Amino acid sequence: MNIDPQWIVGFVDGEGCFYVGVLKSNKLKYGYQIQPEFTVVQHELDINVLHALKDYFQVGVVQVNHGDRYAYRVKNLDHFLNVIIPFFETHKLKTKRRVEFLRFRKICLLLKAGRHLESEEGFSEVLTLAKNLRINKNNSKIYEEELLSLGKDV
Repeated sequence: MNIDPQWIVGFVDGEGCFYVGVLKSNKLKYGYQIQPEFTVVQHELDINVLHALKDYFQVGVVQVNHGDRYAYRVKNLDHFLNVIIPFFETHKLKTKRRVEFLRFRKICLLLKAGRHLESEEGFSEVLTLAKNLRINKNNSKIYEEELLSLGKDV
């Protein structure tokens, strides 16, 4: 299956998820691991679309999500910084997913810089960004302010 970058943008606008997991870990300095993830989930009948995304980006995996659902997942920070983020900077998302992507990008850049390891304040900053990554009714005011600061480039 050959896919076009603008098709990917539309598909991810509707079906994609930029997520940052916060996992408890006693081995780490502040007791938590921060794990960014980009995921697209589809029914097994459409697994070919997930493989097409994997083939296009050349990173990530296609795996069982649950039941008859499969997921294309990317979890590697270098893959975000070198492949996924540059793609969505060039090919802009059109919905609220754009602001979620920009928040996700900021988190990835802070992780790359080691901000979460520098101090409790740095860790807290990344944690707060992760908590507010997804746009919902509780943080929609922040979303409106971000839209204005972006010049409504969504």
